[in-house]
Amino acid sequence: MNVKKFTASTSREALRKVRESLGPDAVILSNRQADGVVEILALANDDAASLAMPAPHSPMAEPAPSLDLGTTAIPAISSGRVEPRFEDELPHMSPPVAAKPASLPPQPQRRVVASHSSLATKVAAAAAPAPAPQPKAAPAIDANQIAALVSAAVASAKESAAAEMSGMMSELRAMRGMMETQLAELSWGATQAREPHKTAVLRSMLAAGFSASLARYLIEKLPANQRDAADSLRWMKTVLARNLQTMANEDALIDQGGVFALVGPTGVGKTTSTAKLAARCVMRHGPDKLALITTDAYRIGAHEQLRIYGKILGVMVHSVKDEADLRIALKELKNKHTVLIDTVGVSQRDQMVTEQVSMLQGADANVKRLLCLNATATQETLSEVVRAYQGSGLAGCIMTKLDEAAAIGNVLDVVIRHKLNLFYVSNGQRVPEDLHLADPAYLIDRAFKLKRDIVNTQYQDAELPLLMSREGFGLTTEREVHLG
Repeated sequence: MNVKKFTASTSREALRKVRESLGPDAVILSNRQADGVVEILALANDDAASLAMPAPHSPMAEPAPSLDLGTTAIPAISSGRVEPRFEDELPHMSPPVAAKPASLPPQPQRRVVASHSSLATKVAAAAAPAPAPQPKAAPAIDANQIAALVSAAVASAKESAAAEMSGMMSELRAMRGMMETQLAELSWGATQAREPHKTAVLRSMLAAGFSASLARYLIEKLPANQRDAADSLRWMKTVLARNLQTMANEDALIDQGGVFALVGPTGVGKTTSTAKLAARCVMRHGPDKLALITTDAYRIGAHEQLRIYGKILGVMVHSVKDEADLRIALKELKNKHTVLIDTVGVSQRDQMVTEQVSMLQGADANVKRLLCLNATATQETLSEVVRAYQGSGLAGCIMTKLDEAAAIGNVLDVVIRHKLNLFYVSNGQRVPEDLHLADPAYLIDRAFKLKRDIVNTQYQDAELPLLMSREGFGLTTEREVHLG
């Protein structure tokens, strides 16, 4: 064993000397300060390990064997020899001592040697210095995992930014809407005081059933020289009549012929309108030039109703169920001058509308669709009907139930907005007397005359600015109105 002493001014310097002289595994025995210096007694690691192992031929390395009194032979020690003092004492042992251990179990020699060896091993292990803890290896970094984490973080940041931007844009749009509403309200409040004739015309248009957005657009386009309410109203009627597209002569429909399908929601008068058109065709060309087809297999008695009309007119009625049947029927009736199709009534919000439009467009013949518009429906409902049934384009429309409507400005407004061709107007159940060609001037004048009896639709002067502030922004259909 070689114990060395190291002195230095600081502990760090003394430890550095110990590490340089004895290595990083040196064992420090003592550490103290004396006379302003640090004194360390250290021992090399190999010398410290030798202290834990017993010296050769020492009692610890060769322990004395234990006696096995149940046998006649003396067990040997790990070195294989027996001490002389044990051989001298064996003959003098008394018989009781030799017989007494007969009941004890035999103890083999290998267990004694193993016991001493294991004791020495435990002592050496206890004296040996504990191994220094090994630092844990850093886990391997997966490039794909890092890329996935980065992508997830970028996606999350983009989503958060998009949500914040969407919220900000919504707030800006809300602020813009409020500002436009307040400014428009102030503007129309000033218009009432400055130009009262515009207020009178506006009230007349709203009472007739026209939309506030269309009324506002036309009032803003009033000529500057129109300072009288009556003159302004006449100008307004002229513009509305000019933008109401009608069929001036029914020869384009009756004489030209073709395949026409009457479409629309339930209960708008499609079957009755089909019978009226059929009667006009029969009176012009005879029953041999006309064919009737019905696709209404849902409503009870619908086929029989059209069959009765066909029997009165002397025209055969054909019933089809799907697109294949319709294609076959049209192929068989291609020699007919005019073919009228009465379709099943479907709500504008039903997906069957799309299927019906697809069926009519998928036929081999050029099927022209005529939309039946109920004059008693609200303007919002009529707009939904037109958007649902429009498809790739409507050939025209028929205004039905004119005799039941309290105001017709709503349906005229929709026809003007969507640029529909108004072919006929129906004002009763009589076949064919209650079907007439659409007259724009008459319809516009009728719309303004009906408003006189409608007291509930009259707006007060204080309500007009608030009403007009909510309408007229973001509309593009009114910009296509021809002022002339």
